Amino acid sequence: MSTLLSKPYQTVRTMKNRPILQVFCGLALAASTTFAASSSAQTAGHSPGWVVLPVEEYRTLHERAYPIERETEPPPVEATLTRVDYDLHINGDAASGAELASGRATLTIDVLKDGWVRVPIPAGLLVREARLDGKLVSLVSDGSGSGKGGGQLSALLSHSGRSVLLLDIAMPVTASAGEESMALPSTASGVTRASVQLSRQGVDVRLTGGLLAEKSESEAESKWVAYGRGNEALAFSWRRKTEDHRATQPLRLRGSLTELVGLGEDATSINAEVNLEVAQGAAREAKIEIPDEVTVNQVLGAMVADWEVKDGELSVTFLEPLDGTARFVITGEGRSPRDGQIAVPLLRLMSAEGETGGVAVEVQGAGEIKDIRAEGLESADATDLGEWVASRQSPSLEAFRFRSGEGKMARSLSVTVARYTPQAVLMANVEEARYQVLVSREGKTFVQARYAVRNNQRNFLKITLPAGATLWSASLSGKAVRPGRAPDGSVLLPLDKARAGEEAPPFAVEVVYLVRGTAWNEKGQFALVLPALDLPVARTGLLLYHPPLFKVTIEPGSFRSAPYANPVAAALVTRDVSTGFSAGVAQGLAPALAPPGEPQPFDSHLKDELKLKRSQSETEALLDKFKSDAPAGKRAGILPIHVSFPAFGPSLFLVSELTGENQSPSVILSFQRDKKAGGR
Repeated sequence: MSTLLSKPYQTVRTMKNRPILQVFCGLALAASTTFAASSSAQTAGHSPGWVVLPVEEYRTLHERAYPIERETEPPPVEATLTRVDYDLHINGDAASGAELASGRATLTIDVLKDGWVRVPIPAGLLVREARLDGKLVSLVSDGSGSGKGGGQLSALLSHSGRSVLLLDIAMPVTASAGEESMALPSTASGVTRASVQLSRQGVDVRLTGGLLAEKSESEAESKWVAYGRGNEALAFSWRRKTEDHRATQPLRLRGSLTELVGLGEDATSINAEVNLEVAQGAAREAKIEIPDEVTVNQVLGAMVADWEVKDGELSVTFLEPLDGTARFVITGEGRSPRDGQIAVPLLRLMSAEGETGGVAVEVQGAGEIKDIRAEGLESADATDLGEWVASRQSPSLEAFRFRSGEGKMARSLSVTVARYTPQAVLMANVEEARYQVLVSREGKTFVQARYAVRNNQRNFLKITLPAGATLWSASLSGKAVRPGRAPDGSVLLPLDKARAGEEAPPFAVEVVYLVRGTAWNEKGQFALVLPALDLPVARTGLLLYHPPLFKVTIEPGSFRSAPYANPVAAALVTRDVSTGFSAGVAQGLAPALAPPGEPQPFDSHLKDELKLKRSQSETEALLDKFKSDAPAGKRAGILPIHVSFPAFGPSLFLVSELTGENQSPSVILSFQRDKKAGGR
């Protein structure tokens, strides 16, 4: 029995009216009964009120009967270094080895644990004295360093909450190659701020590991305020300022001025872009000559500090002396006549050795430029004046470059503007559209589109080419033009206008483009999509040349087959002096002589004969005209070349009427390889 009651077992006596019996009775009854029955001989000397349990089971049952509350988890860190503020003053001369930075470091510490906590201070600080709540405290070392008292210094804090530890510190200042430097150790604080005062002035400071927030100089000292970045060391480097003689040198200034003038019915808008380049010296301001009738509204630029207009001069002051390049934009307005001869106000750079740039003039509203008189300017293209002017999509825009020469060269520009009254405005329309289409078996489609247009209102014609089309050439009344581009990718062609009160005469607009498609197989269908115009079309004629190895039939749609007929509009019937035939007849002659579906003869001898008729004198006259149009050796813009349409192969002639604006007419053709034609 004594063996059973020895450790690790414990004897528990059952007593009435005790809480432990109420908990343990049911759990231990079976075990005690079985144990008593198996060892009745050994427990004969004990009363039935005794139960023997192992100590671990007893503790488990006790914890279940009297559960205790869960202990609070300790904080993840005992203390945090929230903020470090340095206030240092540098005295002495680093070159002689006597310069030292001394001052105070203020450590804001938040203690999260009750009891004693060790808080490390930034490593590398030479601490003279430490105070906490106005009382001197001692810093302890962990003994990890070599030598007496070496190692990481820490402060011991005994209570939770926020505490402010004041340290009187000193930092060494090193000098090398005329540059002095000082490095503050990296810390794990959220904010690190350093205020440094140097008992000298006229120094250039450089900062690494942080951001220089403030820099000031007085008669006796220089002051810097910086903030540390992360866990990087905050290092200051400074050297004596070197004298810059650039500001004392004579100013040599070059610049460009690009001006855009919009002639409106009520007012004239003026926008100018100025780019300056200082070749020598430093420019504190820039001056621009402003005509008396111009009112400057705003001057915008990254380097612009202020501007003022006085006695016909615009003075633009910079934030600091300019020794490189600068750009600013001038916006203004002026008064000018509604129509007739208008003198265009020209801005001009002053005190500039060389001035480049140009001026662009556009008519806003219903009107156009009829006559131009320029002095000191050369005709140019909008693209020559930069993207700022080239992005304008006005059809009535004229551009000019400044003629190279001395800066005081006289410049003037006047234009004659014709306005259209609302009573004389009529709806523009397309009398007739004629298409010639050449389709190859590889799926390439070559299209020549010609339109007879009447107009006295519209400034331009918007043509939306089929998807994937490449524009080859464009012409207006037989003269090649450079088309513009709409924001949606459409082609913009300028239109001629009739004078007020006159009937608008028709004129021809022509475009030639190429579309790449899929190759023709044995048989299938081919969809021909034509351009969409923003004007209604009265009638349409389509002459389609297809590969001779295929039979082609038209599917029902807006187009129908018809015998070939020359254009009705007079603008589309132009006579060729060399042949005596009209253009419409000459191009449609071969299809009219042979039945549709059969290959047409190609008279190469006729073309060779026409080429030989061009005399040498005509070529020389054309060259002389080219040189006279471009005295500077450069034409105003690159115009598309004129492409002749190659008419050969079997053909179909289709017609259609009344096509609405912004609608793309289309033709569906069914094709099948003709075995009789020798194709495989």
